Amino acid sequence: MRKRTRTALAVPALSLAAALAVAGPAAAADTTQGELSPVPLNGADASGTAMVWVDGTTLTVEFEAEGLLADSPHAAHIHYAGAARHECPAASDDADGDGTITTTEGGPAYGSVQVSLTTEGDTSPDSALAVDRFDAASGGDITYQRGSIEVTQEVADALADGEAAVVVHGVDYDGDGMYGGDKMSDLDPSLPAEATDPALCGIMTVSQMAEMPEGGVQTGSGSTAGVENVGLIAGGAAALIAGGALLVRTRRSARAER
Repeated sequence: MRKRTRTALAVPALSLAAALAVAGPAAAADTTQGELSPVPLNGADASGTAMVWVDGTTLTVEFEAEGLLADSPHAAHIHYAGAARHECPAASDDADGDGTITTTEGGPAYGSVQVSLTTEGDTSPDSALAVDRFDAASGGDITYQRGSIEVTQEVADALADGEAAVVVHGVDYDGDGMYGGDKMSDLDPSLPAEATDPALCGIMTVSQMAEMPEGGVQTGSGSTAGVENVGLIAGGAAALIAGGALLVRTRRSARAER
């Protein structure tokens, strides 16, 4: 009788252990999701979805976008600053009233670059405009996936708290199919504004979904086809980082001692 009792008690105990083993990995990471919507005034007829898995201070990022300027590199980042509104830009962010929103004008809404979503190599803000390592939107679409991205605890907390944004840059105001035009970038006057102005933005919030709504994505191509003088774009990286850094302030979080 004792033997039977012991066996009967062991079964639910094993079942609980199995359940915890299955639940453990899922509970280890925060899954965040955001719809990538066109930035007002900038004329991008595009859309997308992003997901970021936060495991401690390690990120896995996936995003899909369609309708972007085809065959031209699109810088993409995770933006955040403690002093930002933690929102995507509104039309009212057009500070100079010229009818478009620049990267700097969007800063008060989404903050500065914290992670560069390059296809390979460095992912720090230093690579904010590493043109040769961003996806070139073959046919106007991007499918991107990258893991093992290390960030600070502050950035990890911001993602889990719904305070960080995924922003995809690169527009085509004049519809000529390339980066150009008379308007120059606010980050570097030698660059066309089309190459650096934000096209899509999405605030990341905690999600119950485990996968992208439309299924998985593949690593981006990182091609630079379709862009002339790409070295000039890289020259604007320092301006982008410096401008965004003005928004950053120290942020205390209860998660910091985890």
